[in-house]
Amino acid sequence: MSKPNKTGPTRTVDIICSKCKTLLFVYRKGGKGALIKCFIERINASYAVAYTKCPNCDNEFGRMAMIRGVPAVKIIGNKARMD
Repeated sequence: MSKPNKTGPTRTVDIICSKCKTLLFVYRKGGKGALIKCFIERINASYAVAYTKCPNCDNEFGRMAMIRGVPAVKIIGNKARMD
C-alpha cells in the first residue's frame, strides 16, 4: 500500500481530551472527515503521555498502530476530539 503524503496537509487542528478538555496534540489533518487516526509524523506538538494517555486525567484515548507501514495513533471512539 502507499504511504501517507510526506509533505502532508497545511491545516492544523487541536486534538483535545473529551473528558477534561486538555490539549493533547497539534496535528496537521487532511480532509474534512472525522478523527480516526493520527500519523506520528504529522503531529506538530505533543502534550500527551507516550502519545496515548491524557496528561491531566490519565484517560487512555488511543492505541499505537502501524497503518500503511507508518506508526500512528488509532483514536478510541469519542475519547479525543478536534477543535
